[in-house]
Amino acid sequence: MTERKPMLSVAQALTTLMQTADGFYQGLGESAIEFVPTLTANGRVLARSQQSSLHVPPMDNTQMDGYAVCAADCASGAACLRVSQRIPAGVTGTVLEAGTAARIFTGAFIPEGADAVVMQEQCRIELRVENGVEVSYVHIAHQPQPGEWIRRQGEDITEGVSILAAGTRLRPQETGLAASVGLDSLPVWRRLKVAVFFTGDELTMPGEPLKPGSIYNSNRYLLSGLLQNLGCEVSDFGIVPDSLEATRATLRQAAQEHDVILTSGGVSVGEEDHIRPAVAAEGQINMWQIAVKPGKPLALGEVRREGGGSAFFLGLPGNPVSSFVTFLLFVRPFLLRMHGVDQVAPASFRVRADFELTKADKRNEFLRAKLNQEGGLDLFPNQSSGVLTSTVWGDGLIDVAPGQTIARGEMVAFIPFSSMLY
Repeated sequence: MTERKPMLSVAQALTTLMQTADGFYQGLGESAIEFVPTLTANGRVLARSQQSSLHVPPMDNTQMDGYAVCAADCASGAACLRVSQRIPAGVTGTVLEAGTAARIFTGAFIPEGADAVVMQEQCRIELRVENGVEVSYVHIAHQPQPGEWIRRQGEDITEGVSILAAGTRLRPQETGLAASVGLDSLPVWRRLKVAVFFTGDELTMPGEPLKPGSIYNSNRYLLSGLLQNLGCEVSDFGIVPDSLEATRATLRQAAQEHDVILTSGGVSVGEEDHIRPAVAAEGQINMWQIAVKPGKPLALGEVRREGGGSAFFLGLPGNPVSSFVTFLLFVRPFLLRMHGVDQVAPASFRVRADFELTKADKRNEFLRAKLNQEGGLDLFPNQSSGVLTSTVWGDGLIDVAPGQTIARGEMVAFIPFSSMLY
């Protein structure tokens, strides 16, 4: 009798996944890099670090609407200065005459000769007629300090510094930063090509009549959406019949043009579970069964391509919650690391449990929970792996270590869905 191997821990499985995914795009070289407009780069991953070719701001400018002055001219706290010029944003002023002030607007460059800005709320304007011409004077009941309300040149970014590292997954704030130094396009890794298919003769597509013993294929929508959120280029091969031959044929087809093959269902040990033997026949299984709940049967492997090379294979369990949770915990970081992203772990916070868990599990359990108005966590009453409503109701997952129980009021590790869905 063959001795059964012990299940991998969550940490061991993640280590294996990260080691497998490391350096994927770097191995493909320049052919995997494409330049895209900065305006459309949101969600993509930088292939090369980016530097600034200029200072931001490029010159000293004002943070406020007000008056640019020489602080020494206002030392009395009751200065009255002639307004010698008006400087809107986008206009370069002239040298400030001694004993005068410049009307200036937020973002405008500070004129030479000025070293402070007095905000308009601390000023009073007086109009005088001199030689038949109306002249403005500003009364300043304030003693400004040099540098007051001035943003200094290079205060945000200094010319030549690195602003974005290779492997950065671009968010709106990163694309905005790139735009602030004039970068109109960015080098990013091409999108991962992921093939998905689903096994199970009981699966029916929404819109079709539901036969006795059948269920609707929710995982098709669930996994496709999760992959799209990660910026993958998704090819949907649909529902594959429960046979070894059909599964092998689909694997061969999917491997040809894709980086990753993702399946749902058929990775357990039942007579109708054909995924594992099919992958073993078309390639190899490198990892299987993790001590996690929900989602124990999760497979990592490779499928050979005709002509050489292989596509990565990830097989998820068929129960919808198991599929959802294992995607978030394992597939998401795997795909991000393939993209060259270093920081793939989701954010985790210590939050008070407003429930109790008296029965410990041998596996690392991830419970669906919701934040309540009192700042604590409520537990969804049915933690079954088939209850997809728990993922809609919940705000995230509680990470429960093997053998751990939870007392009401105890602080627990909470991973919000918001840190795992994108």
